[in-house]
Amino acid sequence: MILSYIDEAVEHHILLAKAGFSDRDIDKYFRLVVDDEGADWTFVCPNDYKGISDRTRRIERFYKDGINIIGDVLRELRLPDEINIPKHYRRHFDALFDE
Repeated sequence: MILSYIDEAVEHHILLAKAGFSDRDIDKYFRLVVDDEGADWTFVCPNDYKGISDRTRRIERFYKDGINIIGDVLRELRLPDEINIPKHYRRHFDALFDE
């Protein structure tokens, strides 16, 4: 888990670089913007997530993993575990229902 105040990192790739990780590995992480009301999840499922080739199964697994991991982290931080996927990022999530 890597945490930062918004003013310190601004963007996820900058936060990774500041933490000593490659800013090119951004898709290896669940990315959130958290406040006192919950978490906005930038839901972008990597094409190679867990080596799952079937697109629908890959997105489903990414979603389930993310909900579990993100929920655990938010509870650990004693923050509301409300997880929102902003409209801009819903295209991957909504793809589950388009097929």
